[in-house]
Amino acid sequence: MTDINIAQLTLDAEIDGLTQLKNGLDNQFVEAVETIQAMKDKGQGRLIITGMGKSGHIGLKMAASFASTGTPSYFVHPGEASHGDLGMITTHDVVIAISNSGGAPELGDIIAYTRRFSIPLIAITSKAESNLGSNADINLLLPQAKEACPNGLAPTTSTTMTLAMGDCLAMALLNRQGLSADDFKIWHPGGKIGSKLMPVSALMDKRDDLPFVYPTDTMDKVIITLTEKNMGCVIVSDDQQSVLGLITDGDLKRHMGDDFLSREAQIVMTQNPKTIQETVLAGAAIDRMLQHYKSPISSLLVLNDHGELTGLLRLQTLLAAGVA
Repeated sequence: MTDINIAQLTLDAEIDGLTQLKNGLDNQFVEAVETIQAMKDKGQGRLIITGMGKSGHIGLKMAASFASTGTPSYFVHPGEASHGDLGMITTHDVVIAISNSGGAPELGDIIAYTRRFSIPLIAITSKAESNLGSNADINLLLPQAKEACPNGLAPTTSTTMTLAMGDCLAMALLNRQGLSADDFKIWHPGGKIGSKLMPVSALMDKRDDLPFVYPTDTMDKVIITLTEKNMGCVIVSDDQQSVLGLITDGDLKRHMGDDFLSREAQIVMTQNPKTIQETVLAGAAIDRMLQHYKSPISSLLVLNDHGELTGLLRLQTLLAAGVA
C-alpha cells in the first residue's frame, strides 16, 4: 500500500468515528453544557481538564480552547495532582476527566477528590462501566470505534473524537453566552486574530492629521499637500468636515497633461469616494479593500454613526498591522 492509501484509510477510520460520535450525542451532552454554564453563571469556578498520556495532550488543547472562547479553564496533570496540585481544584469548579478506557490509574486521586468534595465530574470515555465512567456525574461516551492504527494500539480515532467532543462543548458554551467579536478580541489581543478584530478606529489616521485641500485649489498646491502628508491621497473639502471628493496618486496619473498644474482639485478629484464605519472590524475592512484584487482600494474614508468624517484607513496601515 502507498503512503496515500494509508493516509486515506486513516482519515476514513477517523471520519467513521466522528460520524458515530455525531449520531450518538444525547442528553448527557446537554447536561454537561448546563453544568459548566451553571458554574460560569456563579462567577467563581473554573473548568478543570485532566487526562494522562495522549488524553492529557488533548486535554491541554481543550483547556486552551475553552479559555479562548470565554470559559475559564485550566489543565491539571493527574500525576502532579497526586503530589499537591489537587489544591488547585476548588469546590466551585467543574472537572472534565479524559480516558478512553476509563481505567487510567493516575486519575484515581482526582476522581476520589471530586467525590469527597462534591465537585461535578464529567467523564469523556468509551466505557461507562469503567472506574471513571461509573464514578462520574455525567458521561460523555465515545463510540468504541476502530483506531486508525493497524495494530489497534496507537490512540488515533479515539483522540480525534475526544478533541471533537471538546470543540462541541466549547462551541455550545460560546453560543449560550452570545460571544461577540469584541469579546473575542479580549482573549486574542496578539497576532493576526487580534489585528483582524481591532476596530477601524484603532488603525485609522485621525482627522486632525489628514491632508485637506479646497475644491478651488490648483493641482500644484494639491501635489505639495500630497507630498508633505505622504498618505497617498488628499481630501477635497470646504470645511474639513464634509467630503466633496478624494484625489489619489491614480487620479494624478489619469489627469496628467499640459495644463495639469493649473487645474482645480474639484476637476481632478474622484467624487463619492469609498467610505467605511469606524466600528467595522479591520478584518472586514481589508476584505472590502481587496475584493477587487486587480485594482484594490488603497484608502477608505472613515465615518462615525452620524456620517461625519473621523479619519482615513489606508491599506498600507492594515498590512503593516498584520491584517491579511
